[in-house]
Amino acid sequence: MRQYNQILSRIMEEGVDREGRNGSTRALFAIQMRFNLKDGFPAVTTKKLAFKAVKSELLWFIEGNSDDNRLKELNGSERTIWTDNAEADYWKPKAKFPGDLGRVYGMQWRHWRTPEGGEIDQLGTIIERIKTNPTDRRLVVSAWNPGELDQMALPPCHMLFQFFPNTKDKTLSLHMLQRSCDMFLGVPFNIASYALLLSMVAQITGYTPNECILTLNDAHIYHDHFDAVKEQLSREPLSLPTLWLNPEVKGIDAFTMDDIELRDYQSHPAIKAKMVV
Repeated sequence: MRQYNQILSRIMEEGVDREGRNGSTRALFAIQMRFNLKDGFPAVTTKKLAFKAVKSELLWFIEGNSDDNRLKELNGSERTIWTDNAEADYWKPKAKFPGDLGRVYGMQWRHWRTPEGGEIDQLGTIIERIKTNPTDRRLVVSAWNPGELDQMALPPCHMLFQFFPNTKDKTLSLHMLQRSCDMFLGVPFNIASYALLLSMVAQITGYTPNECILTLNDAHIYHDHFDAVKEQLSREPLSLPTLWLNPEVKGIDAFTMDDIELRDYQSHPAIKAKMVV
């Protein structure tokens, strides 16, 4: 995760100060990070990562769900990272029921609506193409649907991802494009989520996960986080943990919370001590 810390340092030193929707930020544009999963799972080790929240949200997306109540059930908590959006005054008049978040990520991934009134299961279709036509250059899933942005409690930050199966060495890579990137709070979560998605899709398609690549467009640090970022940068990164997936799982919809574990991480005393909030 040294490259993540290097980007934090670069933004602090070279970034442009701007006023945004949620406060003052310092930002750079279009930065790329590449993580080779053969080196370990790219979980941040200079502070604690809420991996339970990572995997519950990803499973929620994969379900094609947009009900915060279901996410609470998966995560076993009374609130989630989406609860504030579900309860926001600007959204409540549009919500169909308490907890409804509208046409957010999972709905776009699994239930993209066509002009004719049908639906496209983007993720399911792409997984089948990886199995049957791995040289296809259209292995793309988009969450950015301009026609439905006003039907979402929050427009997608991570907008689009594409798979690249290497048929020579049977490895699978993923590239994700993110429009808005909260480098301190959100990006470690995003790195872990897409590395996990890559690993899950690789397993069910018969590939080995290779590179998880993230292009971060508006990569920013909130001024309110400056002191915490400096504290984080003072810490030496630890060795990367290992991801375990239940090898018995053969379909993307079959994964459960118990089928996913991050080993040699949360139990590490140094990780437990790193509680930058």
